Amino acid sequence: MTSLLRDFWYVATPANKLKPGQLMAKKMLGEPIVVGRREDGEVFALRDICPHRGIPLHHGWIEGDGVYCCYHGWKFNTSDGVCSEIPSLTEHDRLDISRICVTSYPCREIQGHIWVFIPADSKREINRENLPPVPTIADFGKLTPKIAETITFDCNIDHAVVGLMDPAHGPYVHTSWWWRSGPRKFRVKEKQYEPVPLGFRLAPYDMPVSAKPYKILGNKVSIEIVFELPSVRTEILRGDRYLACAFTAITPIDENHCEVHQSLYYTIPWLAFLTPLLRYLTLQFLKQDRDVVIKQQEGLSYHPALMLIDDADTQAKWYYRLKQEYEKSQAEKRDFVNPIKAQILRWRS
Repeated sequence: MTSLLRDFWYVATPANKLKPGQLMAKKMLGEPIVVGRREDGEVFALRDICPHRGIPLHHGWIEGDGVYCCYHGWKFNTSDGVCSEIPSLTEHDRLDISRICVTSYPCREIQGHIWVFIPADSKREINRENLPPVPTIADFGKLTPKIAETITFDCNIDHAVVGLMDPAHGPYVHTSWWWRSGPRKFRVKEKQYEPVPLGFRLAPYDMPVSAKPYKILGNKVSIEIVFELPSVRTEILRGDRYLACAFTAITPIDENHCEVHQSLYYTIPWLAFLTPLLRYLTLQFLKQDRDVVIKQQEGLSYHPALMLIDDADTQAKWYYRLKQEYEKSQAEKRDFVNPIKAQILRWRS
C-alpha cells in the first residue's frame, strides 16, 4: 500500500443525492468535509468543524449564502468559509470576525457528480485559478448518468483499485446465474495498451461480431478503457447509433476504507424502462467485488508478502508505478513523467 494521493479531484457524491438546501457529511482522505447545495443550486465544500466549539457544521443549516452552526448560530460563507455573523456579539465587542474561517475546498458539479479538490496542505491558501481540470467523460458533454450508485469497501484504496481493474477475477467472483453459468470457459485475451497523461488506456478496438449484447449500440461498436490517477476508470462503448459508458471513481475515506462510485451513462432513449434492472445488476456486481475484498482482509491482517504476475497483473503494477512517480514528482517539484510505455498484454480469462 502507498499513501493517499492529494492535489486531486475526488467524487464526494452523485449529484442527484444532494438536494437544494441539504448538507451532507463526508470523510475524504481522513478529513471531515461538509458538502452542501444552496437553494440556488450552487454546490460547496467546507471543513466540517465549527472553529468555535468544534461541533460539525453538517448539524446546522443553509440560509442564503451561508452555513449556520446549530450550537451558537455562527454563520460561514459558502464561497470562502469566512465567518460573517456571530449573533452573541454586541456593539461593544471589537472582534474582527472576518479573521475567523473554516477551510473551503474547491467544489464542482460536472456530468452528474460533485467533485471536491483535496489539497496537499489544507492549511495553505488554494490557488483556485491554477487547479487541474475535473475529470470528464469524452463525447458525453453535459449528460448525467442514468444510474449512479455508491458502495463502501472496507479496505485501503489500493486494494479496491487493483481489484476492480483485475482482468482475471471475473470467472470466480462474478458468477451469478444471470451473468455466467456452467463450466468456466477461458480464452486468451490480447490487448494493446498505451499511456495517457496520468495513466494508461486500452486502445480502442472494434468488438467482435459475436458480442451480441453490444449490438444495441449499432452494427459497429468500439470499446476504450482509460485509467487515470488518482482512481478514475472510464469504459466507453461507441456505436454507430448510440454511446454508453461505465464510469468508476474511488474516493478514500481514510487509510482503511473507501467509497466506490459507479455510474452508467447511455444515449439509448428506449432503455429507460430497464433502468431499475440495470441499477440492480450494477449493485450486484459492486457487492460481489466488495465481498471478495472483505474476505481478502482476513489474510491481509497477517501482513503477508504479496505477488503480482505478468501479464494479468501488469495493470496493477502500472498503478503502483504511477503513484510512486507522482509522489516523487511532487516531492522534487517537477513535472510528472508517465513511466508507462505502449505494450501488448496477454492473459487467459
